[in-house]
Amino acid sequence: MRKITALSSAAIALILWCSGAAATPNTSADDAALSAAVCPIGYRVDQSPSWRGYRYLFYGNGFFINKEGYLITAAHVLSQLHGAQPYIVLRSAVAPPQLVPATVVAVDRDHDVAVLRATVNPFEGHYRVAFLPLTTDRPLRTQTVRAEALRPSHPRDAQTFDTFLEDRPSGEVFDYEFSQLEKGRSETEVFLFGHEVIPGESGAPVVLGKTNNVVGLIDGRWVRSSALPVVAAMKQPAAGVGAAVPIHYAIALLQQEGISWHRATGTPEPEEASRETGNESAVPTPLSLVGAPYPSQALLGGEVVLDALVDSTGRLADIRVVQGENPFLEKAVAAVRTWTFLTGRSNGHAVEGRVGIVFQFPQSFATLRAKPAHKYDEPLANAPTRGALPILTVEPEPASMTTAEGSVILYCGVDDRGEIKSVRVLRDLESLAPVALSAVRQWRFVPGRVGGANAESAAVVVVTFRRVARSTGTQPSEQSQ
Repeated sequence: MRKITALSSAAIALILWCSGAAATPNTSADDAALSAAVCPIGYRVDQSPSWRGYRYLFYGNGFFINKEGYLITAAHVLSQLHGAQPYIVLRSAVAPPQLVPATVVAVDRDHDVAVLRATVNPFEGHYRVAFLPLTTDRPLRTQTVRAEALRPSHPRDAQTFDTFLEDRPSGEVFDYEFSQLEKGRSETEVFLFGHEVIPGESGAPVVLGKTNNVVGLIDGRWVRSSALPVVAAMKQPAAGVGAAVPIHYAIALLQQEGISWHRATGTPEPEEASRETGNESAVPTPLSLVGAPYPSQALLGGEVVLDALVDSTGRLADIRVVQGENPFLEKAVAAVRTWTFLTGRSNGHAVEGRVGIVFQFPQSFATLRAKPAHKYDEPLANAPTRGALPILTVEPEPASMTTAEGSVILYCGVDDRGEIKSVRVLRDLESLAPVALSAVRQWRFVPGRVGGANAESAAVVVVTFRRVARSTGTQPSEQSQ
């Protein structure tokens, strides 16, 4: 029997791979770009290829975010490698796929996000690649999201010359919840959509509607007993439940590392977003914020007031606690550590600035009378620099609350006399934004201060609602909180 040489084996493999690629059904340009941005992640097993290429262990997906070869994936995809060198599978229009090593740039295990960079920039070669824009828009309930994931045709015996199967799970967003994705870690907000996630899809991008704007990444580790009643309440329970980590946490990691990313069309650049009234403003403006979970052990409501510096990277630094106690304080601080801002502008340059931050957790007993207001002495009275901080806050009326649960986030512009000049809704929650707005418009602030002088500033207000509970008629004591 005639032996097949290594050269002829490679030629046969190329023919087989090309014929497999040609069999792929036609897709739209957007779908093709979405697919080209995704690459499988694994660990190379063989030191030399067979006629099917290099064998590797397949763990999940990642997707490119810029032309410098940076990718985002789920942190637990990398943790499965146990510190071994990760590889990405890159595809080419003229050759079989190749395994290329990738460098781990940054990891946020609390929120299951990681950043990689290909050691060879595929955008400078002949690879079939694309990058995806990120959007700070938050998918609303009932909006459709879709994902793009690649799987080798033989996942348990993956080799680089094998064809890939494309998974495109899609479904309506129907809920948000905070979940501890790994024992001992901080809680992460995830959004749930109507499609079951299968092994190997973790790290794949989730895009909004028919666009390629990334709003999250699939997290296959999300498992909750509460999923069963949630599925039963869906219109199509057979579709299952998928979970995605909002891209918010990836943006925070990118900002921290100083890595550029492409904004979706319509997202303002720093110079535009820092103009509240059409003029250059030194006041920072929010880029991506997330709320905080209502502490499950809290019987009564609570309030947290913080003063923080927005540094030159757009992250919060020097967070000062003005008011607040646990369990509310720890939830608020964990949330703001992931926030990102666009820095203010002065004379054409980015400048640091301070913002006031208030987390309000209204008590949720429908038949009890909530405290109508909370009064504070002037906060940080002797501080030469501070953000706008409240001296009077008003809670929304419990009777006005629905069964909704989650956070409304407001951005308040405060002038140098401490008066609210504008309020913008950054994050809505069904019909509760008007309730929160009505309450916040009654608040009073002390003005921000720069170099010892009063100045225009801003405050971010997060009102976190919990589903209305029915009281037995006896109000819990302050000590029971």
